[in-house]
Amino acid sequence: MGPGVITVDLHGKNTYQAKAAVDALLRRAGGGTYRLRVIHGCHRGSALRDFIRETYAAHPKVRRLAFSPDGGATELILREYV
Repeated sequence: MGPGVITVDLHGKNTYQAKAAVDALLRRAGGGTYRLRVIHGCHRGSALRDFIRETYAAHPKVRRLAFSPDGGATELILREYV
């Protein structure tokens, strides 16, 4: 991904570790960051995917969610890129 996008891979993490990682990125995200790409996978269950989508859909810094076509990643849109 290009500038303004931070990617985090959550493979092998449990929900507690995933939340800690994503929360840390949200705290550090500055004005130049417009989205967080959260790679959670989809082939070994949907627990992380569902957790990320439920937890961050209503987060105050997240404007909306976008989903990868294969279901293995969720993007947290912090602001629209113009």
